[in-house]
Amino acid sequence: MAYEPKVVSGNANRQLAERICRSLECRLTECEVSQFSDGEIFVQINENVRGADVFIVQPTNPPAENLMELLILIDAARRASAERITAVIPFFGYARSDRKTQPRVSIAAKLMANIIVAAGADRVLTMDLHASQIQGFFDIPTDHLYSSLIFDQYFRNIGLENPVVVSPDVGSIKMARAFSKTLKGSLAIVDKRRPAANQTEVMHIIGDVEGKPAIIRDDMVDTAGTLTEAAYAIKERGAGDIYACCTHGVLSGRSLEKIEKAPIKKLVVADTIDLSKKDLPEKVEVVTSAELFAESIRCIHKEETISELFRGLVPE
Repeated sequence: MAYEPKVVSGNANRQLAERICRSLECRLTECEVSQFSDGEIFVQINENVRGADVFIVQPTNPPAENLMELLILIDAARRASAERITAVIPFFGYARSDRKTQPRVSIAAKLMANIIVAAGADRVLTMDLHASQIQGFFDIPTDHLYSSLIFDQYFRNIGLENPVVVSPDVGSIKMARAFSKTLKGSLAIVDKRRPAANQTEVMHIIGDVEGKPAIIRDDMVDTAGTLTEAAYAIKERGAGDIYACCTHGVLSGRSLEKIEKAPIKKLVVADTIDLSKKDLPEKVEVVTSAELFAESIRCIHKEETISELFRGLVPE
């Protein structure tokens, strides 16, 4: 393989790819990713990648062009005789469709995995999948990173005394439990029901939040319904300052307006999705995941284990 990894980026989150390259002390591989007037995507890698270890950085959040760019980039690298192609997918879209919850619906997460493999990816590197079992949807090696390394350090620096980590729903319990263990805090769970898609209703709070600083921990914030309803609920139960950390800041619809009005002091999100074009309120802070991805890429390129990067952080 080439001496240094070749990092390629689509248009979905070029800023993150550039940060990863700075951490790796390499340059971003020159590549043209554009559209014809009818919307079709054109990709050309403008450097020799024959025999190279290629890492394509491209989250698959909407619009659908982001997924298409990833697939075409993989195909271009394969046809250019790259030795190995790793799809670095900071945010794996369609992860919420990981099972059939109603008749005649698609398991879109499995479909996405099949398409990525069929395009020619040899390996996948991603972070905080909505459901960990999605790793098994891929028929190629898949490395699943945890953002806890980023958020643990952030909240240690704040120095909250006797915090309670709040899981906003049942699906985030394992993540919240691991987070509370690291921060040496307690755990609370919001029992909710979902009357319709992107709608939530809080039923009960399990655990003691009264008088304690609270950190709501989740893998993503989309419409912010789950997040803000949880914040209102624990505030009514007497929680102190409320913080939140969510790995993927999808932030669709009126989410920013909801967050601004909610009793949340600070929402911390990672840069797995490009938020540079959104008008973020002051209470929303973006922290970078570049160093974690860069170290993972370095280990993969050198054929070293990456398990040390998440030792003790894997939710149990």
